[in-house]
Amino acid sequence: MVQYVQETYLYDPNVLLKLDFHRSPAKFQPFISAANPGESWLKVRPLKDTDYDRGFLQLLSQLTEVGNVSRTQFLTRFSQMKASGDYFVTVIEDTRKGEIIGAASLIVERKFIHNCSVRGRLEDVVVNDTYRGKQLGKLIVVTVSLLAEELGCYKMSLDCKDKLIKFYETLGYVLIPGNSNSMTIRYDEDPAALKRNATSIIGASSGDACQTNSQFYNFFSPFCY
Repeated sequence: MVQYVQETYLYDPNVLLKLDFHRSPAKFQPFISAANPGESWLKVRPLKDTDYDRGFLQLLSQLTEVGNVSRTQFLTRFSQMKASGDYFVTVIEDTRKGEIIGAASLIVERKFIHNCSVRGRLEDVVVNDTYRGKQLGKLIVVTVSLLAEELGCYKMSLDCKDKLIKFYETLGYVLIPGNSNSMTIRYDEDPAALKRNATSIIGASSGDACQTNSQFYNFFSPFCY
């Protein structure tokens, strides 16, 4: 008897079908979208709780240090993100291999300003190097950017290296004169601070040993890809 594993999406996948890619200044040649990514074996969708086995963390390791994250840690963090309702991790899957090959995260911040509006932040953008030439980097960024608009964000912010500014400018992002620097305070390079951080996290959420970083960005300084 075939047993089916029930999978849980981080957010409702139907919202991606509502996105109008013609609203983006990005130029796709040929035209593609989240609903039609250009190949029958490509699928753009929300992160699933089963993507631990589809190489999601291995993909993120192409972008930055991930660490030795266990399945329990992954599922705990997934559940926390889903419960908050403010995390929209979006992935591209190669369904032939059952492998995650692209990803980007939209984090929604709730504000008192702008009539208690919400602001989006784009983070952790990465595409597997072996899939270059299929416009997937552009596709995943435009997808989450349009998603931020669909969710009612009054603006979208991100941070990037200088060499990627032109790439993000083609997608509609701009540098704000006098406010284009990215500033960060890090807590993951001081062993003593790391120990304090881990202790505080364990106390706040038992069973979840994932570390958290506090990073502060000035808006509209495009993000790494």
